[in-house]
Amino acid sequence: MSKWTFLTNHSQVLLCIARNRRSTAREIAAKVGITERAVQRLLRDLEETGYISHIREGRHNYYVIHPERPMRHPAQHGHAIRELLDLLTPLDHPDRLADASDLDIEESATER
Repeated sequence: MSKWTFLTNHSQVLLCIARNRRSTAREIAAKVGITERAVQRLLRDLEETGYISHIREGRHNYYVIHPERPMRHPAQHGHAIRELLDLLTPLDHPDRLADASDLDIEESATER
């Protein structure tokens, strides 16, 4: 029997961020079951297409999801990623769809 999953690695990384926007690439890699380098590539993909942005503080990146962004597959036309995140992220989760204003980061933090 072949091994496959219902959600892509992009979705898995996005869900990890939704559950903990302060996750490191190493933590995400361990959770998703892929390499840290693969996570970095997926984060770059998500950022370049506007699904996430990051705020850098020292050596750490903190991620912000843009839940209004549309699903990419034509079969999900008219649906935003918020719907997927709402379905798979607990309502009472403290990081759930937090935006940049929710982060406790100094004003001097710079975006990449």
